[in-house]
Amino acid sequence: MDTYVFVYGTLRRGEINDLARAAARAGLPAPEYAGVASVTGRLYDFGDWPGLLPDADGVPVTGDVYRIDPALLPVMDAIEEYDPAGGSCFVRRPIRLTVDGRALDCYYYPIDPAHIGDAVRTDATDWVRHRLGRGPR
Repeated sequence: MDTYVFVYGTLRRGEINDLARAAARAGLPAPEYAGVASVTGRLYDFGDWPGLLPDADGVPVTGDVYRIDPALLPVMDAIEEYDPAGGSCFVRRPIRLTVDGRALDCYYYPIDPAHIGDAVRTDATDWVRHRLGRGPR
C-alpha cells in the first residue's frame, strides 16, 4: 500500500523543512509529487511556521501531496516534534483528499488546539504566499 502525505507549511518544496531534503538527509528515496489538494480549516501564524486547525467553517488551505517511503514518517514526526503519546503541538492524523480526481488516503500534521497560544489566526489559504506577503518576523 502506498503512503501519502499532505504538507501545507515548512515541509513544502523550498521551505525550511523541505520534504525532499529531509528524505535525502535520512538516506531515503525522494518523495514523489502527486499534486495539489486542500484541507478545510484555519491557518495560524507562529512566526517561522504555520499550524493548520481543521474547521468545517474554515477556508480551503492549500498544500502538496506526496507519495513517500513509509520510513520517512518517523523523520517527519521528528521535524514536527510529534509524540504519539500526546502533548505535542502537532498531531499526525489520517485524512482522505482528492488529488487530480483521485481519492488518496494521506497523513498530515494539524495543530493541537491546546497549543495555539498567541499564534495569529489568518485568513490565508496558502502558507507560502502568506509568509512571503507578510515579510520577515
